[in-house]
This record gives sequence, structure tokens and C-alpha cells, in this order.
Amino acid sequence: MTLSFIRLFFFVLSAVSGYYIGSLYGKDWVGLTSGAAVAVVWIFLEMGLKRVSVRGLSSMVFGLLFGMIMAKLISDILSMVPFDETILSSLRVGLTLVFSYLGAVMALRGKDEFNLIIPYVRFKRTDLKEGVVLVDTSAIIDGRIADIYRSHFLSGRLVVPRFVLHELQRLADSDDDLKRQRGRRGMEILRAMQKDSAVDIHIHEDDLPGEREVDLKLIKLAKMMEGRLCTTDFNLSRIASIQGTEVLNINELVNSVKPVIFAGEVIDVQIIKEGKEESQGVAYLDDGTMVVVSDGRRHIGQRVKVAVTSVLQTQAGRMIFARLEGR
Repeated sequence: MTLSFIRLFFFVLSAVSGYYIGSLYGKDWVGLTSGAAVAVVWIFLEMGLKRVSVRGLSSMVFGLLFGMIMAKLISDILSMVPFDETILSSLRVGLTLVFSYLGAVMALRGKDEFNLIIPYVRFKRTDLKEGVVLVDTSAIIDGRIADIYRSHFLSGRLVVPRFVLHELQRLADSDDDLKRQRGRRGMEILRAMQKDSAVDIHIHEDDLPGEREVDLKLIKLAKMMEGRLCTTDFNLSRIASIQGTEVLNINELVNSVKPVIFAGEVIDVQIIKEGKEESQGVAYLDDGTMVVVSDGRRHIGQRVKVAVTSVLQTQAGRMIFARLEGR
């Protein structure tokens, strides 16, 4: 049942109810026009509310029931006032319509942040183990998240929003060869994770039509689902952290478990290419850390022992500077 249908249904019911109430006073068309006008006003007020995602029919049903209960409570209070029975009947009809409509719409829109709260008791979803982890496009394409999850360093259900799948599909259909390869790699990794019984992964179907950028949608959805965000995107990590969303950056995890290397330590490396400066050579450790070796250009293709002179830690990772041992 869509919001458009609910709005149309509410408009028709309001017009009919207005016609009925007006007929009690001999003003049929005045009542019809008034009922329709009231419905239009309420619909425009509702459309001006902040848009949130939709959970489903169950949320709408609860919203309807909650609205009807509220209307009944207020009607019972008004019944204590010595109103005419005709006026009281009209008030009951109007209150029931308004509260049922608002309850249904708000429950539909706020399904992801829906919680039934009773004093000192809060009912929440129990089908998720230790919450949810939203996975973005960069983490899927990176591929290491599957191994990290299997190793139990990452807990909870992995959730891939539908708009992330659409972004992967756009990459896979791109005219650019590199983007197309990245998109196809991400689709293959995601398919493999879905087939793996050790990985609890779920596709979240709902979209957030109020936002256009995928990053902003991810942050907003993570807040609504009270989940964490898994990514390799440095900028997304910063923005999400600023907005109070917990971020699991795979690159930061990898950097934190790299072996500690101190100045003066001797390591064995293979120089594979030239450096930016004259006579420099570049090597890489097994974990991908770059090692810049002074006077190493003439040893390209050879394994040599080098002494570490300094270690530079940057936001993008770690870089080691060294010189040939004995120099």
C-alpha cells in the first residue's frame, strides 16, 4: 500500500465524512467541501514532514491501531463535556480519521527507527546478533571484509543497502575499463559472500528518496538502524565520524596489526623500482608497507639488507625510510 493510495483514501473518506456531517445540518455540499479542504491541509502538512524510510505493512497496521486508540481516548475525554450528541459524533469521526492517518503514515515512514517504548522497557529487534554493519561499495570491492568476518574480528549482520547494489551495477556497466572491472569484482565478491554459510549478509531493500548521494544515504541509514558502517573510504569515514556514526575502516584495521618496526632495525627487502628522488629505490614489505631505500636504485631487482632510519605514519598508512646496511 503506497503513501499515494493512503492519501487518496484519506481524502475520499474525509470528503464523504464531511458530506455526512453537513447533511446533519442540512448543508451537504458545505460539509463535502469542508471535509475535502481539511484533508488537503492535512496531506500538505504530512508531506512537509521529514521523509524517512518505510518498514512495511506491520508498521502501518500498528500505526493505525495506535491512532485509533488515541482518537478513542480523546473522544472519551470530550464525552465528559456536555456537548450535543451530534457534535460529539462528528468529533469522534474527525479524530479517528486524523489520528489513524497520521499514525499509519508516521509508522510507515519511521519503520527503521521504530521502537515501542514503555517506561524502563524497550523492545528492539532480536534477530540480529550484536547489531548490524552496513557495508559500502568500497568495502565490497576491496574484498577483505569476507575474511575479516570469517575470522570473527567482525560481529553482527552485514547489511548491503539496495542503493549500494545499484552503484556497483553502474560501475560494472561503465564505459571506463577500470571502473567496469571494479564493479564486476564487487558483484562477484558479494555473490560469493551470499553463498558462504559462514557469512551472515542481508540485502536491505528500502531506499532513502530524500537523499541523492550514496554516502549520505549510508550515514543516515546507519543512524536509523543504530548500526556501524564498514568502509575503506577515508573521506566517508571522516564524515560519518563527525556525524556520530561508528565506523569500521578496514584500512585502519590492517594498519593497526602491521608489525612494529623501529629505527635502527635491519630488514631484508627486494628493491623493485626507482624512487622519486635521485638514487632512491623502492621496496615493499609483505603487508604492503612502502620502504624507500637511499642509494638503492642500482640494486633494483635484488634482495638487500637495509637499516631503518625513520618511520613515517600518515593518514594513508605507514612509510619506512632506510639505507643500505653498512652505509
